[in-house]
Amino acid sequence: MSPHATGRRRVHRSVAAGVPLAVMAVLAATGPAAGTPSDDARVIGTATLGDIPLAAFSNALLPGTVADDRGVDLGGIGSDIYPTGRKGEYWTVTDRGPNGQIKVDGTKRRTFPVPGFDPAIVKIRVSGGTVRVIDAIPITTSSGKPVTGLPNQASRDEAPYNYNASTPGSYNPNGLDTEGIVRAKDGSFWLVDEYGPSLVHVSARGKVLTRYVPEGLNLTGADYPVVEALPSVLLHRKINRGFEGLAQLPGGDLVMAVQSPLSLPDADAGEASRTTRLLRFSPKNKAVTAEYAYRFDAVNVVDPSEDDTSELKISSLVAVGGNRLLVQERTDKAARLHLVRLDKDANILGGSWDDDTTSPSLEQLDDPAAAGVPVLTKKLVVDLGTIDGVPGKIEGVARVGHDTLALINDNDFGMTDGTGAFDAQGRLVDSGIETTVTYVRLPRGI
Repeated sequence: MSPHATGRRRVHRSVAAGVPLAVMAVLAATGPAAGTPSDDARVIGTATLGDIPLAAFSNALLPGTVADDRGVDLGGIGSDIYPTGRKGEYWTVTDRGPNGQIKVDGTKRRTFPVPGFDPAIVKIRVSGGTVRVIDAIPITTSSGKPVTGLPNQASRDEAPYNYNASTPGSYNPNGLDTEGIVRAKDGSFWLVDEYGPSLVHVSARGKVLTRYVPEGLNLTGADYPVVEALPSVLLHRKINRGFEGLAQLPGGDLVMAVQSPLSLPDADAGEASRTTRLLRFSPKNKAVTAEYAYRFDAVNVVDPSEDDTSELKISSLVAVGGNRLLVQERTDKAARLHLVRLDKDANILGGSWDDDTTSPSLEQLDDPAAAGVPVLTKKLVVDLGTIDGVPGKIEGVARVGHDTLALINDNDFGMTDGTGAFDAQGRLVDSGIETTVTYVRLPRGI
């Protein structure tokens, strides 16, 4: 048991079918939360993940990867949630690991306090008020090494630093900032990544089979196949705002969302824009087959407490049959889900909006529809920000039956930004935000 965290439980390693498993002890948690007594959407239950030391979790999967977790517990699994097909069980995925920002001489530096952390696919079971980890799969390169969550390219990604931003770290072309997850019929997984941005095909045992990236990315040195199969316009993704949402349509096609508008032609245009893009990918053809313009609501509609348009993000997509999706629009404090149909006549792939010399760009248009852009139509299903008991920073949404959603939040591994994130001994000052799965009942279903 770590001396730095009271109440932590040990993680034991076992092997099943050649895949390392992290079997976690059951921890006490809060019971179901009562919803608002009304006919509207309401919370019908919550469950919480207990404290699991990050070093014990990581080293159970890939021994020796984390020498010192600095008191950080497993978290960040709320990047997405995908039903396994068994009641109360879900696949989730971590993001790149504990990270924060510290301002030094007026410039923000990106910190990686546990640089050996390797992103993982985590299978959970929700029972009563408790979230249990019942399986975990490390994401590895072709030679079985950890991909890590470190940035890829000095020319495109933020420079990595240690926990207090005093010492530069290393880039890693294998690194992935994993977000959305779905499971294919053959047992393999599809993930999306924010760095490339990229679509990543991963075997059932966690090995990266192929990473699909934008044309012209020129990512070299990776220990797995890298294929430039995505539109080059995605090279203009905002830093830390690549792909985040991912859905699998009934026929097997994948849809991924660019989290925020592209920085096209520049960062100012992206910060002010409310138009982002969805892309459809055919695993059979290994190619993007469609691209769609998606228009956010005004930021103060999504979140009445916010007036900064750049805070708008898509973090989750959910397939609901046919070519229909739930699309989540959010800030860190609020979220709304819209029903969207991917109409064939809304496809803008390969047109002028994929040409980064087009002026004005798609992102610069105040009213894309009025300019002739076939923007996807949408219908509001639920405003999660108005429901008592829904936590902040919801990044994963799963449909559980006709009228119930399972939501999972990203607790950022208990980290905060700034110099106060760690104490004088370099141990985490935990934010107290837990990873929770929250069930919401919709009175009219979907």
